Amino acid sequence: MADDGADFMRSMGIATSGLRAQAGRMRVISENIANADSTAQTAGGDPYRRKVPTFSSALDRALDAKVVSLGRVKPDMSAFRVKYEPSNPAADASGNVKYPNVNSLVEMTDMRDAQRSYEANLNIISATRRMIQRTLDILKS
Repeated sequence: MADDGADFMRSMGIATSGLRAQAGRMRVISENIANADSTAQTAGGDPYRRKVPTFSSALDRALDAKVVSLGRVKPDMSAFRVKYEPSNPAADASGNVKYPNVNSLVEMTDMRDAQRSYEANLNIISATRRMIQRTLDILKS
């Protein structure tokens, strides 16, 4: 029975690490979406640059299991969108304005994927809790 308890704790710990990682991913995606139409503070300057979350895995010695975490958040080095808007205060000498390299459709797709992963980890925690409760009920009877 002691091993079962350790297995339950290991499952919950792994799923919890997944929840944290996906929550961090959603935070980065939200920041991208919020800045999708922002422009530079100065004329001809660079606007917000899309951020790309990464994940890393590590051994949690207390759980004796591999867990996931949000890794480095890297800048997306793809080109900015450029529009000709000579009256915009952020326009360069040629009248062009740089807009962030954020594609809202891509961000919404990534957000949906993160949401599904988050829900899957939450379901693992819920199922594990139900199994623990059922085990305790059996032991009481």
